[in-house]
Amino acid sequence: MNPSTNLAPTGAAGADADAAIPLIAVTMGDGAGIGPEVVVPALLDQDTLRRCRPVVIGDAERLRQAARLRGVSCEVVTVATPGEAVFTPGRINVIDLGLLPADLPWGELSPVAGDAAYQYVRAAAELAMNGEVQGICTAPLNKEALHAGGHVFPGHTELLAQLTGVEEVSMMLATPTVKVIHVTTHIGLIDAVRRIEPGLVERTVRRGHEAMVRAGTPEPVIGVCGINPHAGENGLFGYGEEEEKIVPALEVLRADGIDARGPLPADTAFFLAGRGDYDLIVAMYHDQGHGPVKVLGLEAGVNLTVGLPVIRTSVDHGTAFDIAGTGTADAGSMIEALRQAAEMAPTPAR
Repeated sequence: MNPSTNLAPTGAAGADADAAIPLIAVTMGDGAGIGPEVVVPALLDQDTLRRCRPVVIGDAERLRQAARLRGVSCEVVTVATPGEAVFTPGRINVIDLGLLPADLPWGELSPVAGDAAYQYVRAAAELAMNGEVQGICTAPLNKEALHAGGHVFPGHTELLAQLTGVEEVSMMLATPTVKVIHVTTHIGLIDAVRRIEPGLVERTVRRGHEAMVRAGTPEPVIGVCGINPHAGENGLFGYGEEEEKIVPALEVLRADGIDARGPLPADTAFFLAGRGDYDLIVAMYHDQGHGPVKVLGLEAGVNLTVGLPVIRTSVDHGTAFDIAGTGTADAGSMIEALRQAAEMAPTPAR
């Protein structure tokens, strides 16, 4: 099959078709990790080009190194703005920040790579806030390297919230079978229980509901986990946290017509979601939501930041320093993250 088959047509009609496809800023992630190695095949994937117009924010030479590692032939072309990018099979457009040394080791923690990863995200956020792109898709960064580079954030979620001027966002993990949004994420378990309160639970559920509606589920059924084993079992476990922190929020949400059910025992909620009883599960803390999703396979998972003024999706895996530089990283999650970014992004303004 000709590699251009089924891509947007050429000529005036083709230009009109391209203009209706969202521009997505793709941040390269930590250059010492597998980010460049998953970005390259994801952007060369024919389905990716049918769905969106991706422009990498990163380092062009690192992408060329990654292409050689993977044994793929492509043209890495630097552009000054997303509007200058040309989308043809075998071409990767990159806004080259030129922050990485050519001899940066693969698989080793580097403050230089950590700072560069921050700068890629900062530049992408600026493009999105200026309306030059309709969404952001991020390759993984390394939190320790990020901190060593002088940027103390728990991760992408909190970083993007600050860059876009948003006080509160939520992390959502999406797989083909289960979607989960978190009330709390990157804090200790004791602190998480303290932080959970009816207002935060309510706002989290509303953000999840809005995201599901935007993604094409007009009336999502939402299962809300409890905090304690068996969701407290009517006071047998814990100190009434479910009644104090979760139930009042559910009453308000249901009065507003949102189908939020619970509190549910977390050990069965994900099974029920997997068989189709729930469209979205609300987890109270990080591992309650992440554990079941990651059992399903990292290559199938996508991370979404919900509540930002821009669409942001990400792979649901880390920098994998242990295999970085080997050319063997699975790009499936990156391809899926781009698909969901394109699906949720608004149509470009004409």
